[in-house]
Amino acid sequence: MGELKLENSEQQDWNRCLVAVAETGDRKLFMAFYDYFAPRLRSWLIKLTGDRDLAEELSQEAFLQAWRRAKTFEPNKAKASTWLFTIARNLFVDHKRRQKVEQKHAEKLAADDIQNVDFGLDEGLVKKAIANLPHQQSQMIYQSYYLGRSHSEIAEATGLPLGTIKSSIRLAFQKLCIELDPS
Repeated sequence: MGELKLENSEQQDWNRCLVAVAETGDRKLFMAFYDYFAPRLRSWLIKLTGDRDLAEELSQEAFLQAWRRAKTFEPNKAKASTWLFTIARNLFVDHKRRQKVEQKHAEKLAADDIQNVDFGLDEGLVKKAIANLPHQQSQMIYQSYYLGRSHSEIAEATGLPLGTIKSSIRLAFQKLCIELDPS
């Protein structure tokens, strides 16, 4: 399939481009695809999510999947743009599902009133473990479980995105579970 000319992106056949990327693994050709679609995809994702950081993250992941899965692209079933935007939409749907699961988990923890549950751990040991966490994670744990703030309230108070708050708390719990595991 000879080399594609990319000088005029307005007339570029992006389906052929993606097929050629799948066949040859040509990084320069993929970068032309990326350069053309990245601003369009990011703009669309910002409108969809309302969050620039999330839009950037989803955009990068969509292009990574497009690169890895280029061989699955079938130009007779969809245009390259449709295929790429579908990947991004599916990533957003997956993100929303994970968010719901995390929210249910957080609500269950709050309902269990974790502050009053006796886990058989020495309070000093727990405080020391929390102090050993990275600063941001220890602050999230403090605000969430000692001050009783919701994830949204912490995000508002700190100016950090809600996803960052949730990730910090999740990572903190993973580290605390490892450090406080009696076995």
